[in-house]
Amino acid sequence: MTLINTSLAPSTSTPGTEDLTISIKGESKAVTIPARPTTSWLNSNTTLSEVEIWGAKTDGYVYSDNINSTFSKFFGKPIKLVYKGPSPRILSPEFLGGKDSTLFPDVMPLLVANEASLEELNSHMDKKESKRLTVERFRPNIIVRGDSTAWSEDTWKTLRISSKSADPVPAGGIIDFMFDNATRSPGAFDIDIKMRCARCQVPNVDPNTAEKDKHEPWDTLVGYRRVDEGIKWKPCFGMLGLTKREDVIELGMRVEVVERTDKHNYKTGF
Repeated sequence: MTLINTSLAPSTSTPGTEDLTISIKGESKAVTIPARPTTSWLNSNTTLSEVEIWGAKTDGYVYSDNINSTFSKFFGKPIKLVYKGPSPRILSPEFLGGKDSTLFPDVMPLLVANEASLEELNSHMDKKESKRLTVERFRPNIIVRGDSTAWSEDTWKTLRISSKSADPVPAGGIIDFMFDNATRSPGAFDIDIKMRCARCQVPNVDPNTAEKDKHEPWDTLVGYRRVDEGIKWKPCFGMLGLTKREDVIELGMRVEVVERTDKHNYKTGF
């Protein structure tokens, strides 16, 4: 799946909206669909069905076969593209009172990482003469540059995102990387950091080739990043969180660590 790429662009058919194009590395055919489809479009091109994520059931709009055929051919088995349905996936009571919802993430909608931690991990890769890692291995939504201490994100509790500024870099840092560039809205907003991100072996997969290393970085991370009592047998990289309201951000925005805690403990969100 790491060979599947996405991009957003202004719609050629509906002014003022965006299209999502899904392409596969090495394949000539791409799929283009509305990024935020209307109800009428969904009714014409999808079927509302029950879907399951890690044992939890919710609903989703399953796209038609003419869209899914590209992915089924690539994987060599039936594959269905699904857009989240209207029923909310409510987070459990300990997360904002159990009133906020998310779409299809495993646990939390946001993953934030610290560039200093990636560099520290790469210092271990250098000692082992292993290939240095790029941040794409860990698939964060946001990576922050400027918090000078590696793994200081373990204590982040509240991050405040605000507009760009020529002032010195704040204690938290600035947004240095995002998978989706966007035009920002005015005004500051907060990200509530809820827990560390426990990792599987997906970071062992090279995102450019889809080849999986049998050992790294899993072996290295297991050696010193099993730091969460809530999930003792998995290493951690990055922090999971959510916002109280929707907003958009861009590279270079300021990140301030407003609150810290030593009480993070991994748990499922549903």
